[in-house]
Amino acid sequence: MEPNAFVGKKTKPTASELVKALGPAKVLWDQILNDLKKECPKSEWSSYSVKAGWSLKLKKKDRTILYLGPLGGGFRVAFVFGDKAMRAAREAGLPKPVLKILDEANKYPEGTGIRFVVNTVADVEVVKTLAVIKLAN
Repeated sequence: MEPNAFVGKKTKPTASELVKALGPAKVLWDQILNDLKKECPKSEWSSYSVKAGWSLKLKKKDRTILYLGPLGGGFRVAFVFGDKAMRAAREAGLPKPVLKILDEANKYPEGTGIRFVVNTVADVEVVKTLAVIKLAN
């Protein structure tokens, strides 16, 4: 798995550092932020370790809906789904590669961790679908 672009950074990334890290993928990052602004009006940078880097949490009130993790030239999205949300995701008509990600995802006490790199507009649509599922479950 590609490392976070901000591994070793002690303070949250600035806007210019984010632009530099994301490169052309900044357009997709912004599209997710804009498209989910209504459902996830709150965002905050977080880092649980200097070794892990930084991620942007999109939240509704105090509930984290998804994480965006900058990579060199792109970014990863992550969700934590409970059993009900996993069932809903499997029934949502998602593309086969996404269903494979769901099937292979690690299950933890707090839920199933789903992670993938966003490369295309189609990936943005998947992120939006999964966000709606997370919000409903």
